Amino acid sequence: MVIELYSIRTKTSIYNSCVLSTLLYGSECWRMTEQDMSRLSTFHTTCLRKILRVYWPTTISNQELLARCQQENMGTIIRRRRWRWIGHVMRMETGSDTKTALRWTPEGRRKRGRPKTTWRRTIEQELKEMNHSWNTIQRKAMNREEWCTFVAALNAKGVTG
Repeated sequence: MVIELYSIRTKTSIYNSCVLSTLLYGSECWRMTEQDMSRLSTFHTTCLRKILRVYWPTTISNQELLARCQQENMGTIIRRRRWRWIGHVMRMETGSDTKTALRWTPEGRRKRGRPKTTWRRTIEQELKEMNHSWNTIQRKAMNREEWCTFVAALNAKGVTG
């Protein structure tokens, strides 16, 4: 069978470059709900189980699965992509529409029935969890090396280190 010809490393490399990159295209701007994250995580672990050829009734934990494939959980992947993109936007020129929209706060009252989770609220919640402010993040983003270190240290809970 063709699937047996390739090593796990080769299969995960193809999975990362073809499947994950397509699946997560634009995920930097997504408003993520717990249901969305659950579905993405389920898809991710299902694909990895197929790569390892672990089928029912044989089971392994998700942590062991991720360790065997040398992969991160979906929450960490999306969080790092999001913060990497924020760093790019913060380094843009001051007059950039994207940079202006990132810090823009609409005026007035919202209508009833609005979504409970917005992209902006997700970012502000993560900033709060990390004990950072927009100004601190702006300063870090201006130094690419410091920003890359900051993003690499993020984990699924948003905590650095």
